Amino acid sequence: MDFGIKGRNALVCAASKGLGFGSALALAKEGVNVTITARGAETLEAAAKQIRAAAPGVTVKTVAGDITTEAGRAEALAAAGTIDILVNNAGGPPPGDFHDWGREEWVKAVDANMITPILLIKAVVDGMGERKFGRIVNITSSAVKAPIPVLGLSNGARSGLHGFVAGVSRQVAKTGVTINNLLPGRFLTDRLKGTIGAQSKKQGAELEAEFGKIAATIPAGRFGTAEEFGQVCAFMCSVQAAYMTGQNVLLDGGNYPGSF
Repeated sequence: MDFGIKGRNALVCAASKGLGFGSALALAKEGVNVTITARGAETLEAAAKQIRAAAPGVTVKTVAGDITTEAGRAEALAAAGTIDILVNNAGGPPPGDFHDWGREEWVKAVDANMITPILLIKAVVDGMGERKFGRIVNITSSAVKAPIPVLGLSNGARSGLHGFVAGVSRQVAKTGVTINNLLPGRFLTDRLKGTIGAQSKKQGAELEAEFGKIAATIPAGRFGTAEEFGQVCAFMCSVQAAYMTGQNVLLDGGNYPGSF
């Protein structure tokens, strides 16, 4: 299927690896020129090299910096130029016990996972509307749908973003701009590997056994891949998805047990 977005320009945040990289790669394979951001310049350039090899002919720009800062956002927006597609993404806050979190931890979580994507949406949405085309996808977490107690910082901050999107997506729907949230469950990323590794070490369990044990709890019987995640993200940016906005798309291998 031709997604109808060849030649469009995208800004993909936190795209040096994991789900952000999978999304940038999928968009590039659809002929979209991508600007990718991340804090680590070396890893970011390696990701750009992979994307260029997989999608020859598209323009791939890199911006190393902290997207949660005003300077980082300004640099990324300037480098991307006219933005038709925005993929908001940021690493989630650390797990823990809510008793241990003070104001500083909450402000940092909300700043990265709620305020930063809102400010990026604000920066691009009017221009998209004037051009009568825009796609904004916020990569959040399945924890918004089914909160995980140890991820309280993420539950709260990301839920705030979802509340904002529910309103603003309907404000701009008539302009040809869609805003949706993509909620990943367990995907085999470095973050997941690190989390499971820490759990297995704490419990004195074998790492591979722990991976198998957790994968077995997912109805699909496995973890998701960044590649398949990116392909769903690319579809949400397509011309075919023009009538879908303000939605929370759960991608978790069937892990969430509810009907709604």
